[in-house]
Amino acid sequence: QVQLVESGGGLVQAGGSLRLSCAGRTFGYATAWFRQAPGKERDFVAAIRWSDTYYADSVKGRFTISRDNAKNTVYLQMNSLEPEDTAIYYCAARRVGRTYSDNYLEYDYWGQGTQVTVSS
Repeated sequence: QVQLVESGGGLVQAGGSLRLSCAGRTFGYATAWFRQAPGKERDFVAAIRWSDTYYADSVKGRFTISRDNAKNTVYLQMNSLEPEDTAIYYCAARRVGRTYSDNYLEYDYWGQGTQVTVSS
């Protein structure tokens, strides 16, 4: 069983930055960030597996996913934030041996989520 705990959300003005953290023993797991705005589907944001990273088109060039194995933490650095980035951000992981996916239904472990609000 993998337990994931997100932190780092908050309120920021448009153009600002935030760094989200996902603490959990996910070494060797495909680990991803998803987000969900009110009334909308849960959308893929970014994923990392070993040294490979993947991004949704909407965040490419603005967000960076990374991992610190010594700290058992995956990060999501978010720059040039826009009001459209406002959502609850969730960390998720797939079972060992499975590659990344942009489909939230294919993830096995989830954190509780952290709210990100970007004001205009």
